[in-house]
Parts: sequence; structure tokens; C-alpha cells
Amino acid sequence: MAKSRYPNSFAHPRYWPTWLAIGAMYVAAWLPWRVKLWLGKGIGLAAWRLAKRRRHITETNVALCFPDKSADAQRRLVKETFIANGIGLLETAAVWCRDAEDFRHRVACVGEEHLARAEAQGKGVLIIGVHFSALDLGGALHSLFFSADAVYRPHNNPLFDRFMMRARKRNFGQLIDRYDLRTAVRRIKAGRSVWYSPDQDFGRDASVFAPFFGQQAATIKLTAKIARLTGAPVVLLMFHRNPDNRTYTFEWLPALEGYPSGDDVTDATRVNAIIERAILTHPEQYLWLHRRFKTRPEGEAKIY
Repeated sequence: MAKSRYPNSFAHPRYWPTWLAIGAMYVAAWLPWRVKLWLGKGIGLAAWRLAKRRRHITETNVALCFPDKSADAQRRLVKETFIANGIGLLETAAVWCRDAEDFRHRVACVGEEHLARAEAQGKGVLIIGVHFSALDLGGALHSLFFSADAVYRPHNNPLFDRFMMRARKRNFGQLIDRYDLRTAVRRIKAGRSVWYSPDQDFGRDASVFAPFFGQQAATIKLTAKIARLTGAPVVLLMFHRNPDNRTYTFEWLPALEGYPSGDDVTDATRVNAIIERAILTHPEQYLWLHRRFKTRPEGEAKIY
């Protein structure tokens, strides 16, 4: 629903559930870590049982992308995905309602020299992020090591959008609407690093079809366009929750060489391939709940 159709006053009863959710996030942010972990798992399991539409989407994605897994292994991955995303909600609450510095001790960094080398070129950097369940935690913790702007999608609910924006602004230099190409280019040309996640379906007009886990996926052309317009190096950032569910690892990969090539399909295929590499390290932490294959090539039936 469009923002304009929401009441103007945040005191309106329409917003009371949102206020309740925000209050719950503040409470959850200060719970002991083991309690957050337990609660997050519970939320994930409840969603796995009750959110039938999202479970169907996740099951479809997993079956398409991991056809070599047995039926039991696929079911296990679907369940683990919901659990990981449930934990992700509590991680998001933690960094939206607390100082990221509180969690510095939980992070290990690998390959930070690659981003430092890219920044030293003075052309700005396009950081490719991936939609993992700990995405917002990763963004906040990234600010402890490197400053960056971020491309984001505004929330339809104006109250929640304000809450989300205020939280993210504490950790990023500037937030850039995902459709505001001009600002993203301007900020990179000014020498800024911009965090951008291209692994979702933005529709046919903005995309080309390129393989993603063996499936043709509508892949946004904007990644290569920004790199071409700015001349900035492109660096993939991997961020994962470690198996202990208490610590995290950042890993920056070397800047892509010879990118962009000038061919949209070639460039999209290359970006999808490095995103696949990131996902395969911890596939249960990826956001399989979204409709990655919503847009289909001409003549193909809908998947979901």
C-alpha cells in the first residue's frame, strides 16, 4: 500500500501495531544473546509452520537451485532458512536499537586489504552485498571498519520507514533510494563507497536474463552501468553468521578485473556467479523467501 494512503498522524490507531512492533524490537535488542538466539529460532520455526505462502516460495527456490539435493536435504534447508531468518530479525533489532560498537567483539574480518586497496584508488567503490539474513547487522558492523553509503528500498509504512531510516543513518553516510541512480553515481564519483545488493528481481525492463544456480534469472543491469559511469572498482562483500550463532565473519573479495565488459549478459552472469559463491558458504542464511525467479523469459510459465 502506498505511503500516501496511511494516516498523517502517527498517533492514529492504524499505527498502533507498528508502535508495538517497534517497542518489541527495543526490548528484544537488550535481551541476553542466548535468549535472542532462542527467540529468533522460535520465530523462524513458527513462520516455517504458519507462513505457507513464504514456505512455498522457499521450497520452490531450493528445489530449483539445488536439484541434486535429496528431498530430505531440501526440506532441511528450507527449515534452516526460516530459522536463520528468524534469528536475523533479532539481529536487526539489536543494531537498529543499540550502538554497533556493542557488537564489535563478535566480528572477524578477512580480506579487508582488498577494500582498502580499492578505496586507495580514489575512484570510490561499489560494494556488492548479498541478501543474507544478517544483512542489517552486517551493514551496521561494516561501519566499524569502513565508511559507506547504502542503497535501500523505502518501507511502505511511513512510521516504520522513519524508524528504519533513523537506525540505518547511524551506520551509513547516506541512504540512497534504489531508483536514484544519479545520487549513487555522484557519491561514488566523490570518492565514497556505496553498498548495493543486486540479487533481487527488479523486473524485465531493468534486467537481462542470466544464469543463477542454473536458472535463468532477471538480473539488474545497474551494477555494470554504475561501474561504467564511475570507473569505480567493484568489490564483493560476504558476511556470515558463524556456526556458533554468536560470532560473524566479514570477507571482502578482490575487486573484479575487466569489469564491466560492455556486454550486459556477460556482466550479469559474472555478478551472479560471485553471489552464488557467497551463498554456497552458508546457503541456509540466504533470503530464499523472496521470489528471485518472479520474472520469466518470454513464453515461460510463472514459477510461483
